[in-house]
Amino acid sequence: MAKGELRSKNIDMTDGHTAKLILAFSLPLLLGNVFQQLYNMVDSIVVGNYVGKQALAAVGTGFPIIFMLSSLFMGIGIGATILISQFYGARDFENLSKTANSMYTALAVISIPLAIVGILLSGPILKLMNVPDDTFDMANTYIMIVFIGIIGSLGFNINSGILQGLGDSKSSLLFLSVACVVNIVLDILFVVGFSWGVAGVAIATIIAQIVSFVFGTVYINKKYEFLHLSLFKFDFDKELFIKTVKLGIPAAIQQAIFSVGVMSLQALVNSYGSDFMAGYNAATKIDSFAFMPIQSFSTAVTTFVGQNIGAGKMERVRHGTRSTIMISVIFAIFIAVVLYIAGPICLRLFSSDETVIEAGMAYLVRILPFYFLLSVQFTLNSVLRGAGQTVVPMISSILGLWLARIPAAYLLASLFGRDNLFFCYAAGWVVGILITGSYYFFGNWRERARRFIRTQENEESEVTE
Repeated sequence: MAKGELRSKNIDMTDGHTAKLILAFSLPLLLGNVFQQLYNMVDSIVVGNYVGKQALAAVGTGFPIIFMLSSLFMGIGIGATILISQFYGARDFENLSKTANSMYTALAVISIPLAIVGILLSGPILKLMNVPDDTFDMANTYIMIVFIGIIGSLGFNINSGILQGLGDSKSSLLFLSVACVVNIVLDILFVVGFSWGVAGVAIATIIAQIVSFVFGTVYINKKYEFLHLSLFKFDFDKELFIKTVKLGIPAAIQQAIFSVGVMSLQALVNSYGSDFMAGYNAATKIDSFAFMPIQSFSTAVTTFVGQNIGAGKMERVRHGTRSTIMISVIFAIFIAVVLYIAGPICLRLFSSDETVIEAGMAYLVRILPFYFLLSVQFTLNSVLRGAGQTVVPMISSILGLWLARIPAAYLLASLFGRDNLFFCYAAGWVVGILITGSYYFFGNWRERARRFIRTQENEESEVTE
């Protein structure tokens, strides 16, 4: 495939109006996130209305455990996205292809051991999280079934990361659409039709993810002639994989430790009973929708920064950062206002129980006014990741969680009651901004990025000679 043809299909972020490029790249990501959250929400809506509030609490409780145990590989996938975006910016298609194939080999090797670990640890972790007896068995069943098919989730994330690094945010939307439709149909069939309960939504989830993963692999291989992805190819470049791991390990550690923190907060929520758990878990699904624009803009700016550093255009990095912060903050304020008003209506989608709705609103009204802080923190973290500087975002997120959010949650709950523990989120976001912002303005990440540019130029010169 000619380079010109590749550029015409993808978004080349090294030239053009920065804000327009960020928005153009973000829109398909946003729509894709809508589909992803929609099929996650359908799980909760179906079990909440057709199985009960304990099932709603069980599905929500299982997510941080699944995320924690999957975070190592998902973090390495983030490293691959960064490396691919930089290779794409430098027009180094050979190393780009080797990086993608190395990730597929790693996926084939790690999936089965990860599934076994997840199945064995799900029960003990749920006990540590103070999950009530009326919810425990359903949560354990949900987690074990999801881990049996974990390869679908990991594979989908790898495919999305490869495409995002290439500047293609539209194809992932197609994969998510497929997954969403399959999941919704199977949720209704397995839960409403077959009465399989929580097990039904778990089975529907893994089938949808595997279908989407397989479809995505076939699609990528057809669209990009220089990529020949296969789980059974075992095409592994040790040097590039080590680079990917170095970029991805900080993100993996961040996600794992962050998940442990989320479980610590979930344990506090669980101590107040199933009704409070159900309300909190329903509200976090709505929160996930509110977060989607911020997440999409942050993903876009990571690719933007990676491509422009690869192309040696550091001034565009500064403009892209400023544009993304402005766009993200505006969306955060708008969404906070909308959900502040519509929160009770949204919560009734999950349960008509007034105690559940009350608990959900206790969460929403205490985090939405501070959403603009989250948008700033995520944008700055994503800029640094795009520049290959993943350690500071890791430190920022970990310290914001463990030095601020978790201690504040327990303190606020003790002094002012359970509803006010959710003010802890704002405290964590402030600490995160202080750490990441300080490094963004005063750190040496720009010089490190320039060294990458010089290294690429030297390698190209050697090849030419």
